[in-house]
Amino acid sequence: MKSETSTLVAPRQRQRSISLGGNLYLIVTLASLMALFSVLSPYFFQFGNLMNIARSISISGITAAGETMVLISGGLDLSVASVMAASGMIVSALIMNAGWPIAAARAVAVGFGLAVGLVNGLVITKGRINPLITTLASGFIIRGAGYVASGGRTLGVIKEGYTVLGRGRLLDAVPYPVILLAATYLLVYFVMRYMKLGQYIHAIGGNADACRVSGINVDRWRLGIYALGGMCAGFAGVILSSLTGSGIPDVAVGSELVVIAGAILGGVSLSGGRGRIEGTLLGVLILGTLTNGLIMLNVQSYWHTIAQGGVLLMSVLIDAWRTGGYR
Repeated sequence: MKSETSTLVAPRQRQRSISLGGNLYLIVTLASLMALFSVLSPYFFQFGNLMNIARSISISGITAAGETMVLISGGLDLSVASVMAASGMIVSALIMNAGWPIAAARAVAVGFGLAVGLVNGLVITKGRINPLITTLASGFIIRGAGYVASGGRTLGVIKEGYTVLGRGRLLDAVPYPVILLAATYLLVYFVMRYMKLGQYIHAIGGNADACRVSGINVDRWRLGIYALGGMCAGFAGVILSSLTGSGIPDVAVGSELVVIAGAILGGVSLSGGRGRIEGTLLGVLILGTLTNGLIMLNVQSYWHTIAQGGVLLMSVLIDAWRTGGYR
């Protein structure tokens, strides 16, 4: 019991020691970007545009919340973008157009994401396969299955009320996806901060072998962590499908890199054991603000991709600087 306690406490102490400086750096970066774009565009710092930024990051932000738990535990999930597309297209659109109630179809969609996470976790923990290869392969399989099921076509959802979740607003002001984003991060923050699962996520990512010696069933906990990550991606896919009013087989292609970039920019280590969910939220906000600002300045979309690639590289360099680099 003593060894288990020491294993769990050490990573949390390291988290407290680096959190203030890291989050302060992110807050300053975000504030600087907002100040810059406010000067360059008179329309940037308006309530409507700020809500557009928040809604635009809600999909990737919810996915990033699950990815953060996976990354801190020492794992990696590259299948999240495919899960988002499949949840909205294979599950929501197909099932709903077959006559299912909206709530039931959405529950199945989220359950689909959870099931994919479980399969990924099983292959990784029982098959001892590298998570990068495992989730890359499962992402290809899921994406391909989406094309097969739809014939490569976009599937519109004709049921009345389906788009309310993605397009509706609370009091005609705050988009529902923004509320769901905030609720997701509050829930994950509570889990990471106060529950045993959060302690184990940091401990397993910091030193899985020490956790095994102290009696922790690492494989079982990793299985649950991947399931939660898949569930977040499935939930994000439901919101995305509601926002577009359709199931699109090629939607969110490449967004897994944006999700990972936001997490790493927010202080999550690729090597595991370090990171905070509030840092991920700030990282995703920085990426969303950058993209929105470029749009407001009428910068061609090609440059958006270059900017995102530059931010991803910068995120990896920051992570390398924190951890001592690749060995």
